[in-house]
Amino acid sequence: MRAHSQHVVRSASRVVVKVGSSSISGENSGQIALLVDALAEAHGRGTEVVLVSSGAIAIGMPYLQLQERPTDLATQQAAASVGQNLLIFRYQDRLDRYDIVAGQVLLTASDLDNATHRGNAQRAMERLMALRILPIVNENDTVATHEIRFGDNDRLAALVATLIGADLLVLLSDVDALYTCPPDMPGAERISHVAFGDPLLGMKFGATTVNGVGTGGASTKVTAARIAAQAGTAVLVTATGLVADALRGDPVGTWFEPSTAPSALRIS
Repeated sequence: MRAHSQHVVRSASRVVVKVGSSSISGENSGQIALLVDALAEAHGRGTEVVLVSSGAIAIGMPYLQLQERPTDLATQQAAASVGQNLLIFRYQDRLDRYDIVAGQVLLTASDLDNATHRGNAQRAMERLMALRILPIVNENDTVATHEIRFGDNDRLAALVATLIGADLLVLLSDVDALYTCPPDMPGAERISHVAFGDPLLGMKFGATTVNGVGTGGASTKVTAARIAAQAGTAVLVTATGLVADALRGDPVGTWFEPSTAPSALRIS
């Protein structure tokens, strides 16, 4: 991360952080604590923080005696209904030590397609932040359908960052940065900086993956980063375990430069 990028992070007044299911469920459930600690540290500096968190389906699965992520919509919705409640409880339980209150915001793709709903969501999050509440956003899996889904929460996070005019979007994953090809492949090189508009020719990020608990992958993060960067939001992609370093402006992850002539919000 370059000096200018570090300055952008440290001076950001409004930040959106996105975390995926695999980073906070199962054997990684302990990472909720380090994530909340990092968010609370930023909150304590006066930064307005919004968390976009996956995990409802993954956390709900054991309570439905499911060993793998369900493939049918009704069971996904049932797992999400159970898991969302537990997800927010786990965040609030950790936030209590910092006297920070979480506010739940559940959205569907159609909400952001609809000008009235979009405006309501924006105003709600603006008011929550003004009240020093930490909004926790997730897709409303209980009512979303296959036809009207964001597809992954990386895209949702980019749209939320654009909606509220965030200075910075931090996309967290299980890998410390983006690489020129999957990091376990020979010759993989870490990408530290991506100029705005760089097509990243020759990079092999792979297709969107569906693992045992969630959907996502490097390709979805690149797509989301481009959405946010086009709207003028800087983007940092790094590992969940490095979130505190990332929010302090330490040189971690992959940095996407934002457009200097940002466009208006486009949902499609």
